[in-house]
Amino acid sequence: MKGESMGAGMWRSLWIAARERFARHDLQPLPLRGVLRDYARAQFAADARAAFNVAFVAFPQGMAYALIAGLPVWYGIYGGAVASVVGGCFGSSRHTILGPTNASAILALTAFAALPEGYSPERAVSLLCLMVGAVLLAGAFLRLASLTQYVSHSVLTGYVAGAAVLIIANQLHHVLGVTISRSASLIEVCLRTAKALPETNEFSLLFGGLALAIWLLCRRRFPRMPAVAVALAGCAAVAWGVRACGLEVRTLAPSSFGSWSFTVPRVDPELINLLSSSALAIAFVAVLECSLMARTLAHRSGDPVNGNQDMMSLGLANAACGWLGGMAASGSLTRSALNWTSGAVTPFASVLCGTLCAVGALFLGPLVGCVPLSALAMMVICIAGSLVHPRQIRVALRATKSDAAVFLTTFLAALLAPLDFAIFLGTGASLALFLRKVRSPALAEYTFDEEGQLRQLEDKAGRADPQISIVHVEGELFFGAAEVFQQQIRILAKDPEIRVVILRLKNARHLDATSVLALEDLARFLGETGRALLVSGVMRDAMRVLRNSGLIPIIGRQNIFVGSATNPNVSTRKALMRAQELLGGREASIRIFAEAPRGANEESMDDEGTNHR
Repeated sequence: MKGESMGAGMWRSLWIAARERFARHDLQPLPLRGVLRDYARAQFAADARAAFNVAFVAFPQGMAYALIAGLPVWYGIYGGAVASVVGGCFGSSRHTILGPTNASAILALTAFAALPEGYSPERAVSLLCLMVGAVLLAGAFLRLASLTQYVSHSVLTGYVAGAAVLIIANQLHHVLGVTISRSASLIEVCLRTAKALPETNEFSLLFGGLALAIWLLCRRRFPRMPAVAVALAGCAAVAWGVRACGLEVRTLAPSSFGSWSFTVPRVDPELINLLSSSALAIAFVAVLECSLMARTLAHRSGDPVNGNQDMMSLGLANAACGWLGGMAASGSLTRSALNWTSGAVTPFASVLCGTLCAVGALFLGPLVGCVPLSALAMMVICIAGSLVHPRQIRVALRATKSDAAVFLTTFLAALLAPLDFAIFLGTGASLALFLRKVRSPALAEYTFDEEGQLRQLEDKAGRADPQISIVHVEGELFFGAAEVFQQQIRILAKDPEIRVVILRLKNARHLDATSVLALEDLARFLGETGRALLVSGVMRDAMRVLRNSGLIPIIGRQNIFVGSATNPNVSTRKALMRAQELLGGREASIRIFAEAPRGANEESMDDEGTNHR
């Protein structure tokens, strides 16, 4: 008894230590444990109903996604079962269902198609899953999930549209009942399929058409039924009757009970090098899909979402698939949405769904051998077609020129290049166009009139004081904008009449080391020519950057004027008084500034009606 209590105490200490370490990274080691602590019978009944509904869809979808990736269908079924169980144990959302998706399947197809001779997909898939899992786990502990919000939706729209075209092109030969060699190029796939058209198998074409008819009927007349499962079951029944008559029908390979086994990933340096780009792309897309789906359902359910926790669950799910015969997993939007509409109340619904898929994989293996290959290929085409949303494409093409450019870049790259390259190229184009927008801060010269109004200067001849230039800076001053900012100020400072430049930084944001060095160069440039730089409207964050970088002594503390939240323009009044002091102490009427109404393009220099000399 004493030994048992010591052992229990040791495990409890390890659990507490693990929980504390995970908490430092905003993660939980096993969130499902807290859910099951107060689990009730009514919750189990609701979760079980949702799990049955989702399993009816997950089972045939897993087969379809394995076919997309060029793998035996069991990889999709096992992957769906394992990922659902692991995701339910470690995820933060009660509605998320993990498993193979169109995106992960088509990226896996691209990775396998690029492998040289001697490397089969079955040999590479377990290592690929393990690599994806490692990337995701590292990202979760580094808290990188929040970075997905900076990826434009136009990238996803273009990627999904391109992937859908690739999926359809890669499944047509199955519907036609012809065999073509594997290729990663859309053009090659289309040419080889067209060349094989004379060899079309009539039975394959008929079963593909029958699957499409049943699927359309279910979608229109019986929308609550699992259309994919019904279509495959109907085609399997017809195929069984046709084969009983002695006719040949191309079907999936059956599997027997007990065929599920561990798949130990082979650590092959050459294979790791070949799969590294695809592993990064799959991990990247998986996080995007999961975060998009989780946020969408969270808005409807009101549940909190922890992106890093979900990223960790994705990593563990993929690692588990690598050891248990599955394929790469992501967050499934269709199955997660079905889980939500079916009334799931806890993450245990995902665990039940995975368990049902595992039971089906073990006991329904022989029945799967009745499913015509062309029928499953047609369902893959239908699923791919449903991913294309014309409205989202129209919005991406019409919203802005940048969105259109990003969409077209990603879409065309997806068609003409490997998908992992397409997703990175689209993301890079999106970020480049974003930086282009923010890299040029808006600079406008201001002056003040006799009534004390600060207004934008249209002509330098209209300056109230020709020796003083008041420059208002609006926008970003990070490293990408610093050089443009410095060039614009230098051009302005070449005016021989100007003796003092006042920079109004009230609306300048995100100063960094590059912008600090640009300000330092500007201060030295003006000082070398006998002129002065004054800075007004410096808010707290900008002041901290100036202080930490040591720029204050270079500009001069007496030449820097801190902004005020209650009267944001009073610092410019002080800067004007300092400018007149530098110019010989000439007396001039200076009023305290206050904002003018928006749209007037000017600012009032009056505050409490006080004049200062």
